[in-house]
Amino acid sequence: MNILLWVLQILTAFLYGASGVMKTFLFDRVRGQVPSFGALPRKVWMALGILELVCAVGLIAPAAFHWQPGLTVVSATVLTIESLVFVWVHVKYREITSMILSGALGLLMAFIAYGRVFLRPIL
Repeated sequence: MNILLWVLQILTAFLYGASGVMKTFLFDRVRGQVPSFGALPRKVWMALGILELVCAVGLIAPAAFHWQPGLTVVSATVLTIESLVFVWVHVKYREITSMILSGALGLLMAFIAYGRVFLRPIL
């Protein structure tokens, strides 16, 4: 179970890291291709991108260094909530693929949070 959780943490950290970079640094380039980027102001997307970058680091670093490993659970929980909000945004804009991806990532993040609290905590 520990290996599975680590693999999921690393993979989702890369996914959320890429998403954070896109929202923070490539917003203008992507905005024309993704209709839901019009749902929120640019500064909000930038703040969400920074949040994703911080949480991507939070999925790995605290657990890897055994320093405040509870931050891994906090990061996973924050990303779970963010994913649920994005499901709603994608439903509003009828972006089916993005809605499914956000839902799947939200479930993965919820599983990671649950796993690191109850199944295989990092002490």
